[in-house]
Amino acid sequence: MILLQLSSGKGPAECGRAVFLAFTQMQKEAQSQGIAINLLQQINYNESRSIKSILMDVKSSNPKEVEAFVNRWKGVMLWNSQSPFRRKHKRKNWFFSAQVYEIDQQELNDQIEFKTCRSSGAGGQHVNKTDSAVQATHISSGISVRVESERSQHANKRLAIALIYQKLDEQQQKNAFEQHKTQWQQHMELQRGNPDRVFKGEKFVAVT
Repeated sequence: MILLQLSSGKGPAECGRAVFLAFTQMQKEAQSQGIAINLLQQINYNESRSIKSILMDVKSSNPKEVEAFVNRWKGVMLWNSQSPFRRKHKRKNWFFSAQVYEIDQQELNDQIEFKTCRSSGAGGQHVNKTDSAVQATHISSGISVRVESERSQHANKRLAIALIYQKLDEQQQKNAFEQHKTQWQQHMELQRGNPDRVFKGEKFVAVT
C-alpha cells in the first residue's frame, strides 16, 4: 500500500489553498496516467478551497508508474502567488509538503487487533444493518482508531491500517524532534528555503 499525504503544516490558509491546487493537479495527472487515487482523510480550513491535510491511497496495475508519480510530488514545495484571502497581504511565498508512506499491509495487519461493530453515524439502512465499522488497535503502542466512513468492512479496515500507520509515523517523528530539537529546527528551516518544486499563480503553473 502506498500513501501520499499533502500537508500545509502550521501554515496559514494560503498554504492550504496551495494544497488544494496541488491535489487538483494530482488528480488530473493521475487520471491521464491511469493511476487511481482513493481519498482516505481530508482536513479543511474554514476558508473555501483550502485544505490543511489530505491523505490518499495511490494505486495502479503498474507499480513503477505509482512510484514515479509519488516521487515526483514528494518533498517541500512552494506556491508563489498573491494571497486569495488577504488581497493586500505582501507575502507571496506559501510552503506545503508531500510525504510518501510505503506500508507493508500484511506485516502491520499482524500487529493490529480488529473489532467490527455497527456504524453509529448516518448512512442509510445499508450501514445500519451491517457490522461495517471497524475498531482497530495497534497492540504494542495502544494507538486506536474507529473507522466507519466506508460502506464495506474491507474498505474501513484498509483505511484503519493506513490511519494507524500515519499515527505511528507521527509519533516517531515527534520523538525524534524532542531528542534532536535543534537539528530538526535547522532542518525544517533549510527545507522551507529550498523547495523541491515551485508553482505560480492560481493556475498553479510549475516553474522549471
